[in-house]
Amino acid sequence: MAPIRIGISAVVAVYVTLCAAGSASAQAQPPSSPPVQTPVPTPTPTPTPTPTPTPAPPDPVTPQGTPAPAGASKVFNPDISVNGNFIAAAGRNPFATLAPFQLSEVEAAFQAVVDPYAKADFFLSVSKDGIEVEEGFITFTSLPGKFQAKVGKLRANFGKMNTQHTHALPSVDRPLVTENLVGGDEGISDAGFSVSRIFDIPYLFVELTGEMFTGDSAVFQSDHRAQLSYVARARAYRDLTESSNIDIGTSAAFGTANVDVPQPLLSSSGSPTIQATGLDKRLLGVDATFRYRPLRRAIYRRLNIRSEFVWSRQAMLDAPAQEAFGAYVSGEYQFARRWYAGGRLDHSGRVTDGTAIDNGGSAFLTFWPTEFSQVRGQYRHIRFAGGERADEFLVQFNFSIGAHGAHVF
Repeated sequence: MAPIRIGISAVVAVYVTLCAAGSASAQAQPPSSPPVQTPVPTPTPTPTPTPTPTPAPPDPVTPQGTPAPAGASKVFNPDISVNGNFIAAAGRNPFATLAPFQLSEVEAAFQAVVDPYAKADFFLSVSKDGIEVEEGFITFTSLPGKFQAKVGKLRANFGKMNTQHTHALPSVDRPLVTENLVGGDEGISDAGFSVSRIFDIPYLFVELTGEMFTGDSAVFQSDHRAQLSYVARARAYRDLTESSNIDIGTSAAFGTANVDVPQPLLSSSGSPTIQATGLDKRLLGVDATFRYRPLRRAIYRRLNIRSEFVWSRQAMLDAPAQEAFGAYVSGEYQFARRWYAGGRLDHSGRVTDGTAIDNGGSAFLTFWPTEFSQVRGQYRHIRFAGGERADEFLVQFNFSIGAHGAHVF
């Protein structure tokens, strides 16, 4: 055993000596070539996670999940416009109401969205008689059952002409039937509310409207809270072709009115009449409108034909009720891009004397320099019931500034 251990020890000693010698030789001699540097990969930075944004609380005006209307930006900046209507008159009229020159009306309009469920329209009329609210109402557009409601002072939805503002008329004046039976420029314009709904039935659109007013207009007057005036209208619309359509409607209105009754003898005050109050009054109307506008030449050609028929029944004091009838037919044709020509035939009795018939006719020519201004000339002839005649030439300058919304179609 001893010789074996001595042999193993000798082998280990020789191995250690050889390793030490090789290490010393490597340190003494320089390397023949530079050592290859192994590139160390640059560590990729770990992206910082983006914090999840905290949802903002819902807008108290626009409920969560309900899109805001297109005009929501106008809540604090409504559309504002001003319209001026200047009229000059020449000729003979024994019952003339127009001065040679007059700025008959200035209308200021304010229109905007109130919230996602309503919009508001205000029209202030400025004339020589002062400032008044021609219309001022809020429209609720999202009622259940597809109903729509208006609350405020409105022009009643009776026929076609009563809903039109003066500057939006196709002629300088209103038809005789409107002047005699439906209150003229003021018409049925009163404080109240209106409810309407459009029904889409096959081949036809039908709109039903019901309105209630306090009874303080040029047509209806009431001295008692319980005596209100009412208006109902049914309207049907249909496209005949891609270029033409027809619009037919019927209207009814009833309430109370104050009537000046002639006295056979002068009263103690010296007046030949007394005023009877609270007398029943009814109006029935039928209207029809035909429109033609070819799509390929829409800015050059257009034709509108319109007619209204109105029956009036006015109760009298100690006398039979007076019944009157009136109608007009009008047409307007666009023969160039900015030029329109038209005419109208009038026939009408009077509220307190249905046998007194006024007849007339008008021809007018309109030039539109732009959509913000128009110049119109009109010749008007009237034969009054008493035999008097009127022949007048009227000139109208109508101009607007600002953003003015569309009127009733």
